[in-house]
Amino acid sequence: MKSFFLLLVTFCFSEGLFAQNSYAIIPQPEKLIPASGSYTFQSNSTVTVVGSNAELTSVAHLLTDQLKAAFGLSLTVKPGTMKSTGIFFEQNNQLGEEAYQLSVTPKKIAIQSKTGKGAFYALQSLFQLMPSQIFSVTTSNQKPTALACQIEDAPRFSYRGLMLDAGRHFYSVAFIKHYIDLMAVYKLNTFHWHLTEDQGWRIEIKKYPLLTSISSIRKESMVGSYGDMKFDKTPYGGFYTQEDIKEVVAYASKKFVTIIPEIEMPGHSQALLAAYPQLGCNPDKIYEVATKWGVSEDVLCPREETFTFMQDVLSEVMNLFPGQYIHIGGDECPKKQWKESRFCQDLIKKLKLKDEHELQSYFIGRIDQFITSKGKKMLGWDEILEGGLSPNAMVMSWRGTAGGIEAAKLNHDVVMSPNNFFYLDYYQADPKTQPLAIGGNLPLSKCYSFEPDLPELTAQEAKHIVGVQANVWTEYIATPAYAEYMTFPRALALSEIGWSPKRPKNYAEFLKRVKSSKATMDALKINYCNEDLK
Repeated sequence: MKSFFLLLVTFCFSEGLFAQNSYAIIPQPEKLIPASGSYTFQSNSTVTVVGSNAELTSVAHLLTDQLKAAFGLSLTVKPGTMKSTGIFFEQNNQLGEEAYQLSVTPKKIAIQSKTGKGAFYALQSLFQLMPSQIFSVTTSNQKPTALACQIEDAPRFSYRGLMLDAGRHFYSVAFIKHYIDLMAVYKLNTFHWHLTEDQGWRIEIKKYPLLTSISSIRKESMVGSYGDMKFDKTPYGGFYTQEDIKEVVAYASKKFVTIIPEIEMPGHSQALLAAYPQLGCNPDKIYEVATKWGVSEDVLCPREETFTFMQDVLSEVMNLFPGQYIHIGGDECPKKQWKESRFCQDLIKKLKLKDEHELQSYFIGRIDQFITSKGKKMLGWDEILEGGLSPNAMVMSWRGTAGGIEAAKLNHDVVMSPNNFFYLDYYQADPKTQPLAIGGNLPLSKCYSFEPDLPELTAQEAKHIVGVQANVWTEYIATPAYAEYMTFPRALALSEIGWSPKRPKNYAEFLKRVKSSKATMDALKINYCNEDLK
């Protein structure tokens, strides 16, 4: 029966029985049964929350707020019972945490969900059944409609993430909120906020004020291609106060987006060392915040003083971010200074370690133990596998899928983020037609082609693949407009992979829906790349 349903929906799309943009929902729902007609919102339409449910009431207000802003309709939200006409939100405890059922007929819209999350995602699908004007901030006099259909939907993965690197280039609180808005429209639920780098420390730590007065500012930045080695001779800086962080976290929670902060260690720490050189392997060295891109050899030294410092930092970070995970980086940590350090070599002998890779594992293990003691979980890039994986860690696999496969076989949870599919700083079209980027070749079709169900894993091991994430590294992405350009429409492929059920890949059908969604992206004022959408 399920196969017949899938064939029916595919036939409806491919044969054009409905207008091209009729059911252009991204990500594609698990089940969608087309119907005739549409529901028209009127000034006297009623919005009812069945029973008394604060979460559903809050989501219902998001609907009325959107209708007011886009169409000037002033609808009220009231508790009540299910009737034959109107708009209804109802709790259904038989559904999953993020699942929903949406029914649209000419007389009635009914949303069922167990939680506010599910109702929120139902709302995002409902909006995509309406004219793109629903996403506009300019009020229209037209009466909004929603295409009739029946949807039963739930996400494939619990983790659906986007990472934005604020270390190389800083982005305002206003833009971060906007970015979260765009994520939520496409049912992405995790914002990975890369907050520290060799080129800048971006989060206020009250116990260590030099991190913002010194580590947040570099004297200049690279311009042009890396090989040109040219610099702009202009100081660059910026950081988020703890009040900024609280504001963004609160905002994201209303869109059911969890924020994971990343505090890099032991590598990518040159900016930190510029303020606190005693934490490096060469305490007498004069460090400065890095001005060129790439990997710095200046790394943290695994002294007790360093662990105390990083635990103090993480304590403040954990108080700001209520989510389960804290990302500690762990990637691209050169071992040159550890090899040359008498302290590090003596520590390797004392701890009976094999080499500097096991020393990094020791460093990460100490941090993991501390994070775990605070009731949180540690997340790191796949380099944390080298020298032995810390017992409680979740792995983010970026160097292809091999690290994720290894971690899953060790019964660790994994987020798949392979660079050859999900590094959105790579070119997405012919470099001759594009702004300067770091390199690579990652068109929309390549993003869409990734399949997280990997043949190397057994069914039991595959359960440890908890989601997918795309990353926007910003060495060459200095403005919000360019960050949007590199994110969209490729984030729509990520959205579909993370949410929709595993099906045979049909890029032509997906591309048709993306093209139909251009009006939505235009209404959202997304500065997307149009290369594949012409």
